[in-house]
Amino acid sequence: MSLMRQIGASYNAAWRVKHKLMQVMLERGSARKLTGSIEIDDSYLGAKRVSGKRGRGAKGKTPFIAAVEKRDGNPVRIKLSMVRGFRSKEIERWSRHHLEPGTQVASDGLACFNAVKKAGCLHEPHIVGGGKQAVEHPAFKWVNTVLGNIKNSLKGTYRSFGKKHTARYLAEFQYRFNRRFELENMVPRLAYASVRTPPMPARLLSLAEKEW
Repeated sequence: MSLMRQIGASYNAAWRVKHKLMQVMLERGSARKLTGSIEIDDSYLGAKRVSGKRGRGAKGKTPFIAAVEKRDGNPVRIKLSMVRGFRSKEIERWSRHHLEPGTQVASDGLACFNAVKKAGCLHEPHIVGGGKQAVEHPAFKWVNTVLGNIKNSLKGTYRSFGKKHTARYLAEFQYRFNRRFELENMVPRLAYASVRTPPMPARLLSLAEKEW
């Protein structure tokens, strides 16, 4: 709605502009792999359920991976990727696409994360259990911070968005985070990338995004 007012266009036109820009962010963010030392965690987006199963495996939630690349103990870049579920084959496929061989991966010990080793990465599992103890574990300081920030950001910015477009909304947060130290160049670089990205007609924009 804000973009519609700013550019003086219809809601549908503003929606297309917004999603075309987010598609550029998604494609640019997919090109560069994480390396060195990273923290990784599984997470979900979706409304709270009044009844039924919660957390891992709950119906109606969208699973995604959050990974934070660190340098000298500080966060440098992140990857936020939708996945079909937290299974070994899926994590192996994601790792081959997004991680450089030799990357040191710290996880909470979820069994499927062992699959990063099949992509040539090193795995450092930490069995932390659940609740406050897991959230405050020092091995996952930055990935938990990122997860808290993204959920608050999406909740505060958008009333709701289609599940099939979640990948783009994650890509937008990822794009901004990874360029937070060069804010003056963010918009010009996005414009540069946009004019060099293949056209995305409305019929393709409305389709579901792939998981990663």
